[in-house]
Amino acid sequence: MEKVIDQLGKTREQLFHEVSSLSFDDFNRRFEAEKWSIAQVCHHLFITETLFGKSILYGLEKKKPVGGEHIPIQLVSDRTKKIQAPEISEPSSEPFQVPQIIQLLSDSRNTFMNVLTQIDDKSVLKTIAVKNPAFGNLPLDQWVELLYLHEQRHIEQIKELKALC
Repeated sequence: MEKVIDQLGKTREQLFHEVSSLSFDDFNRRFEAEKWSIAQVCHHLFITETLFGKSILYGLEKKKPVGGEHIPIQLVSDRTKKIQAPEISEPSSEPFQVPQIIQLLSDSRNTFMNVLTQIDDKSVLKTIAVKNPAFGNLPLDQWVELLYLHEQRHIEQIKELKALC
C-alpha cells in the first residue's frame, strides 16, 4: 500500500505541474463542443476522488466480501479505449480559476488520505469490494490504485489539450 500512496503523491504533483502555469483562457478552452476543457478534466478528477473516498467508506461499512480475482485495472491507462464517465462524475461547465481547482484537488486529496489513515489494518482493503461503474465489483485496495491510474490517464489528456493551446 505504501507504493500506491507514494504513486498518488507523485501523480498529483505531476498534475499540478501540468496545470499551474496555464492562463485562465487556456485552462477553460474547449476545442470541441463534446470534449472537456483542461479545467473540466481537473474538476472531474476532484469529483472522482471525492466519490472514491465515499466508496471506500461505504465498503468498509457494508463489508461485502471480494468475489474473485483482482481486476486488471491497468486497462484504464490505455487511452485508445474510450471510457464514458458516469454522469455523477461529469464536471461543471462553469469556468474555473487554476488556483481554485488546485485548492479543490488539495482538499479532496486530504479527505481521501484521511479516509486511508483511519484504517488501522490496510489488509482489509483486499477483502472488501464495492461496485465500480467501469470495472464492476472492485476490491477496495484496487479503488486506491485506480485513483492514481485514472489521474495519470487524464494527465495524458491534459498534455494533448495543452499542445493545442
